[in-house]
Amino acid sequence: MWTENNNRLSAKFKFKDFSQAFAFMTEVAFLAEKQNHHPDWSNVWNTVEIHLNTHDAGNIVTDRDRRLAKSIEEVYQRYNS
Repeated sequence: MWTENNNRLSAKFKFKDFSQAFAFMTEVAFLAEKQNHHPDWSNVWNTVEIHLNTHDAGNIVTDRDRRLAKSIEEVYQRYNS
């Protein structure tokens, strides 16, 4: 699901419609706030693209990014089960 390229983790998530994509983004926003680690992301209709890296560490992928990516995957699985 996640790819690592150019010092960032990236993933694309597809949903049945905009409402579902937005609900996913809302859940991820709460997770990111709780972990104090915020994604670079975009949303177009039913697709959410997320990119993660740690700015404080020089814009590289760290364990913080991997933890948030795992949490995001867990949320996404609930939308596709």
